[in-house]
Amino acid sequence: MSDPADVGTPFRPDPVRWPSFHVSRHPAVRHKLAILRDEDTDPKKFREVVRELSWLLGYEALADVATRPIDIRTPIEPAEADELAVRIGLVPILRAGLGMVDAMLELMPTAQVWHLGLFRDERTLRPVEYYNKLPDRATVDLSLILDPMLATGGSASAAIDVLKRWGAGRIKLVNLIAAPEGVDAVTSAHPDVDMYCAALDRQLNERGYIMPGLGDAGDRQFGTSQ
Repeated sequence: MSDPADVGTPFRPDPVRWPSFHVSRHPAVRHKLAILRDEDTDPKKFREVVRELSWLLGYEALADVATRPIDIRTPIEPAEADELAVRIGLVPILRAGLGMVDAMLELMPTAQVWHLGLFRDERTLRPVEYYNKLPDRATVDLSLILDPMLATGGSASAAIDVLKRWGAGRIKLVNLIAAPEGVDAVTSAHPDVDMYCAALDRQLNERGYIMPGLGDAGDRQFGTSQ
């Protein structure tokens, strides 16, 4: 019997083809991913695991964020410490990305949260923007786009386009599962954007769903029918 931590994760990214794409190999990530994929996982448990995976991926995505020194006092004596030197914004893609926000706020309680609404036209598989709550000008130094699935890459690329027009500086994309087609699309359109995910899956099917994937992340989080 195969190790459940290995279910659905047989593919490794090519660092030459995708230099800014990062797949976590942490055992906790792989274990939780198996639970997330299982069709018998109910919506409550699914939401819990989305949150847990988001926290772990957010931890990895923030590993290179700049800090600055500060002086504090412990109960024993004065000490030197560090604090984040950048303003961080979270941009969940509605609606599935909402499940990733709370975990990120646990990591960065002072992060700003802005929302983008994009849906995929089932006929063309292209993104359609229907909601945008970004302020008039960029107010953060690092934006993390949150979306559980990177399938065709259309929604991710469209979100990055919006943020760049907004004036965002550094942008990172955080997904739970990615398909090669989506990674190719984002890498081609935005080679300066780092991507972090829990697994790289095999391919898309004719409906644009990731295989083996986990189905529709929004439907499974909120208990709606596919």
